[in-house]
Amino acid sequence: MITTLVTGTSGFVGSAIGRHLRGQGHHVIGLSRTPPRDGSTDRAIAHDLALPLPPHLTDALPPIDYVVHCAALSAPWGPPQAFDRNTLRPVETLARHFAKAPPRRFVHISTTAVHYRLADQTGLTEDSPLPPTPVNAYAAAKRAAEEVLTATDLPLTILRPRAVFGPGDTVVFPRILHAARAGLLPRLRRPDGGRAQSDLIHVDTLAAYVARALAADRDGTFILTNAAPVVTHDLLETVFAALGIPEPRREVGLGTAMLAARGFEWRSRLFQNWREPPVTRFGVSSLGHHKTFDIARTLAAFGPPAVSMQDGIASFIDWQRTQG
Repeated sequence: MITTLVTGTSGFVGSAIGRHLRGQGHHVIGLSRTPPRDGSTDRAIAHDLALPLPPHLTDALPPIDYVVHCAALSAPWGPPQAFDRNTLRPVETLARHFAKAPPRRFVHISTTAVHYRLADQTGLTEDSPLPPTPVNAYAAAKRAAEEVLTATDLPLTILRPRAVFGPGDTVVFPRILHAARAGLLPRLRRPDGGRAQSDLIHVDTLAAYVARALAADRDGTFILTNAAPVVTHDLLETVFAALGIPEPRREVGLGTAMLAARGFEWRSRLFQNWREPPVTRFGVSSLGHHKTFDIARTLAAFGPPAVSMQDGIASFIDWQRTQG
């Protein structure tokens, strides 16, 4: 029996990966601070990975064949120390522990946010230079976590998914839908008059790629998308129409929206103890700038996406309808 440790099984991505791997015959041990989501583990362990793994826990673990590390603070805003504690420290904890008994493969779920600038970016690859300064604290912590792991001797695969969505999403679409329902989401007007294009990845496609990465046993870094860029406005229009949400009518220039977001961020830092503002520059950029990727390396190594964008969007809409 293959025993796989999946961290973050209480979250959206970790739980989806746990369920998929169980379906592939893995015995999944889930490690998270809070209880795992339904069906994501065969055995659940509660522990905060910002703290060292205690002997009583490690002594009770069976030999681990694979590790898939998903646990992290996934948010567009927050105090840098929160991202260090909940994203960087868990990687340091796992790196120390598995240096003594390395698994057959350690898969780290990172993010394409390590590549981001607050500007149009098209055709990015794994070899595209990273920006001198990370776009936000989330990207900074994820980038630092990658650096910690690449400095080890672990058999390491780094996966950088782009904008994970699907049933159970708690990060990408919920913020957009909340703003749209509240009438707070404007239509962004780009200086060139065009419409931004974006890549995304359905959570089931991501889970399938994780299983393929374990089976392929390849070192390296791979960007993951559904290999089907969408016009961001058109995608949102489709989702809004299906869910009965009025389409935004108010139009705001992209530059104006970025300035307003900067102001909200400063207010949050100075006066609101880092409370997430109603809009961030990261969020505005995600909707108003081109963000597309060339995933030729991934397609050659792991094959095509398991779920089409059309089917993925339909499954997400069906799930959203059940959420009221």
